[in-house]
Amino acid sequence: MNKTIRRASVFALLLVLALLVRATWLQFYDGKALADDNDNRRNAIATYSRPLGNIIVAGDAITGSTRTKGSDLAYKRTYTDGELYAAVTGYASQAYAPTQLEGVYKDLLNGTDNRLKTVMDTVTGERAEPGDVLTTIDPAVQKAAYRALGDKKGGAVAIDPKTGRILAVVSTPSYDPSALTDANTAGKAWKTLNADKDKPLTNRALRQPLPPGSTFKLVVAAAALEDGLYKNVDEPTDSPNPYRLPGTVRDLDNENKSAPCENASIRVALRYSCNNVFGHMAVQLGQDKVRAMAEKFGFDDDAQDVPVRAYASVYPSGMDQAQTALSGIGQFDVTATPLQMAMVSAAIANDGKLVSPHMVSQITDSGGDVLKDYDDSAGTKEIISSTTAEQLRSAMQTVVKDGTGTNALIDGVTVGGKTGTAQHGENNSKTPYAWFTSYGKSDSNGKEVAVAVMVEQSDAARSEVSGNGLAAPVARAMMQAALK
Repeated sequence: MNKTIRRASVFALLLVLALLVRATWLQFYDGKALADDNDNRRNAIATYSRPLGNIIVAGDAITGSTRTKGSDLAYKRTYTDGELYAAVTGYASQAYAPTQLEGVYKDLLNGTDNRLKTVMDTVTGERAEPGDVLTTIDPAVQKAAYRALGDKKGGAVAIDPKTGRILAVVSTPSYDPSALTDANTAGKAWKTLNADKDKPLTNRALRQPLPPGSTFKLVVAAAALEDGLYKNVDEPTDSPNPYRLPGTVRDLDNENKSAPCENASIRVALRYSCNNVFGHMAVQLGQDKVRAMAEKFGFDDDAQDVPVRAYASVYPSGMDQAQTALSGIGQFDVTATPLQMAMVSAAIANDGKLVSPHMVSQITDSGGDVLKDYDDSAGTKEIISSTTAEQLRSAMQTVVKDGTGTNALIDGVTVGGKTGTAQHGENNSKTPYAWFTSYGKSDSNGKEVAVAVMVEQSDAARSEVSGNGLAAPVARAMMQAALK
């Protein structure tokens, strides 16, 4: 064999060896990454080759699957009362990544979760039968919130304070997840939904923190009582009216100019929502103590999973005294979700203890066997003492009986609440946000519920925008549905 042929042969052999090495690498190292790639259509074909598992509310499936025609994706997701439950379910789409519970439990619902595999599935490599997700949602409370919000733009959450079970998660305006399930039509629906100025795909209950306004005064009051700054809710506070923001020439005004806010007690200050009291109180405590209390309630938590991840509510840092005063009335850069403010009321209602909020009770396999029970694993934290919680409940009841929250009154129910009207836009140039957070306990059956409602926008005239006028009636409807 001459030298030229030998060299060509060696070169050809090296090419073959390189090809074998590359093929081995792809098969054994990159294979899983390629198989899991979102752009790998084989995954979508496998996922929608048969019906998905279901999301369950009160024993009934609110999801389903139906056969498709003329597609290699044999089934597509369907929804019962899709707009009502969109903030809970999210969507499972042939074209887009799943969201909310559909996204959190996608492996369970499509049968790829390893906990679903039988011995035979492991031997044959077949995909297991999909499992189901059982939620804590109470359909009566969910419907009450959705109907009461109506055409308003806003969000609402209801929690059982004793168990942490989330009874309702509503965001309006909503959307029908069914519009996004079919790959042939999802693109058009996606563009339409994203072009909508009201942002129906935004989950306002869990994922749009906004200034909570005066509902945050409950956190400041809790900090003052726990710190010993004031011994009880009926002790007069050292609160000048008007209160001059430190280092400025600006006074912190009260909405009700005739309210008895000078040196008002915490009870009176909550009843009339006295800004001067809580602005001054936040400065007296200092931002570090207010932040510490806010964080105990759940603020600044970037990993708040219910199990859908909620966006963090924020208590800011690095403020001067004037900014600290504004933070004491839920302004400056303080933000909260309805979930967060419902957690505040839930802890107060439950003697100062916060049970981890969750909207899934169990996940099961196709035969109904429980794979995980979330009710059993819900943790409990002591946020404030039972004495502080009792005093705050008493003051919140005053707010509802003859204060700024009378629209939440319910016959036969002990109700405590706090209104909030948060400024929006530079110099409050835009329509304010209306808030209400509360708890209710039935006098007859002992049932309890904590709720929070945020109305971002409504058709009401600016002068009529208030927590009592817009948000409290929604909370009242939710509490009635939960407690009957």
